[in-house]
Amino acid sequence: MRRVAVIDIGTVTCRLAVADVEGPRVIRLGKQSNICNLGQGVDRTGKLAQEAMERVFACAKAYVDSARESGAEAVCCTLTSAARDASNSPELGAALASLGLDPLVIPGQIEGALTFLGVAQDFDDRRILVADNGGGSTELAVGELSGGTLDLGWVTSVQIGCRRLTERFLSRQDPPSAEDLAQAHEYAGRLFSQALADAGDRMKDPQALVVTGGTVTTLVAIDGELEPYDPSYVHLHELSCERVGALEQRLAGLAQEERATLKGIQAKRAPVILGGAVAISELLRQTGFPSLTVSESDLLFGLSIVAAAMLDGRESPVVWKPVMRPLKAPGQ
Repeated sequence: MRRVAVIDIGTVTCRLAVADVEGPRVIRLGKQSNICNLGQGVDRTGKLAQEAMERVFACAKAYVDSARESGAEAVCCTLTSAARDASNSPELGAALASLGLDPLVIPGQIEGALTFLGVAQDFDDRRILVADNGGGSTELAVGELSGGTLDLGWVTSVQIGCRRLTERFLSRQDPPSAEDLAQAHEYAGRLFSQALADAGDRMKDPQALVVTGGTVTTLVAIDGELEPYDPSYVHLHELSCERVGALEQRLAGLAQEERATLKGIQAKRAPVILGGAVAISELLRQTGFPSLTVSESDLLFGLSIVAAAMLDGRESPVVWKPVMRPLKAPGQ
């Protein structure tokens, strides 16, 4: 069994997982998550804000210390949509390297494949469509995990995320106008529709839509008024298209300060949760599924499996290799 640490730096959240992995399965996994908003202003400026990079650096430093204390033997670090879009991402990369990390900005297709690998652990021998709805993009992947073998028929990344929709359409008024909300829906619907049309026969009629990410888990938490957050309640919970629509309508009628007081939401997510709800609503509409299943087994799970395979000298199940850096206690 391997104990590995993985750090994923997204557009909204910065996350750490310390996982015990045996062969192709995660036996135990502990998560830490902090909203650092690395993607602050990136859609408008094409650059990472200095204060955003400082927040991420401080968070990553604490994560490296925590991973070391947990007994993980090695750590890897990935960055996703915001870092892909920003021209000054190497500046953040250099800062993270000073912590002993080897940060990799991963393409959307790799992000989607890693997420699918994590999600599919709960769906053996079922062909599913997995959507990883983040702050700057949504990764879509169709495939099946059978006998430990991953069969991916289609993976893509679509420029739809809760922060991107918020900054483009939903920040002019608080709460946003009906016209701004309609424009956000039109944009998300058009991009999802085009992506699904491009997939063509590679979709091959998936049996279920499984969605992961901070928006959909927060929607479940708001719906269930979860205080504190209960991952066992959220994991594999189902949300109908009608329920997502009702939650969006509720959020659209509230100002940011009012959303922040709702049971089940982190206050820092209040500014972008409506944009995320729009994305989830359009995802359901364009795919035609009457409901979705929520998964807590996301990219962190898939990344942990691949990290352990690298340490074991085994082939990566997603034909991509992270760079693992050993974790040593101070003085060693």
